Amino acid sequence: MLADLPESRTEPDGSAVVRVLAYNIRSMRDDRVALARVIRACAPDLVCVQEAPRFFRWRKAAAWLARATGLVYVTGGATASGPMVLSSLRAHVERTEDMLLPRTPGLHQRGFATAVVRIGGARLGVLSCHLSMNADERHEQGGLLLDRMHRFTAEGVPHAVAAGDLNDRPEGRTFRRLAAELQDGWATAPWGVEHTTRPGDPLQRIDAVLPTRGVEVLGCGVPRGLRGVTEADLRAATDHLPVLAALRVPALT
Repeated sequence: MLADLPESRTEPDGSAVVRVLAYNIRSMRDDRVALARVIRACAPDLVCVQEAPRFFRWRKAAAWLARATGLVYVTGGATASGPMVLSSLRAHVERTEDMLLPRTPGLHQRGFATAVVRIGGARLGVLSCHLSMNADERHEQGGLLLDRMHRFTAEGVPHAVAAGDLNDRPEGRTFRRLAAELQDGWATAPWGVEHTTRPGDPLQRIDAVLPTRGVEVLGCGVPRGLRGVTEADLRAATDHLPVLAALRVPALT
């Protein structure tokens, strides 16, 4: 199945085909070896992680995951209250910023892990997110996400992608708010499988890759038939399925 999703490459005009993976890894409480196998098989340039380890020795766990997947740690984890960004060596990291969001008493702290990277001749803002399970707080966080995406433009970064666990379905108020300004990767260029819950769990799509307008979505969805990955691996790795997108990002002019 991966054969029809474009591989990472830099085009002659300097634009870059970038593979972005969104993956909730449930604090690496499950089968770490299976988790690393799934991520490696997706061959991503950028991984927007949710529920990264964020408590005792979290940096050690993040370093293990980066090493086991052949990637490098970019930003996030405890400093963003869960969201994290990893990248391949193809990406040159210009800067990073972790943000903690306003917190409703009694609910979990949430945050964004953000970075600006250069790949080929393209410059891309990246935001990893895990929105609230509370509908009102989630909707407010959706607005903050859009504000941060607009700030990339104000900072001279013409293109960006947000990816993560939205805790909302496409018909939900927050998902619709985001999709009104950003591209919903699956809806724009469906590839693979839609639902991001594991087989046997209630079918729903609550994880997404959301690039800004101007980025071309070449394909987006849950990959199946990953080389070297079994159905048992997907079930053992974590309680979500990965969402993989291939995006063509225009070169800087």
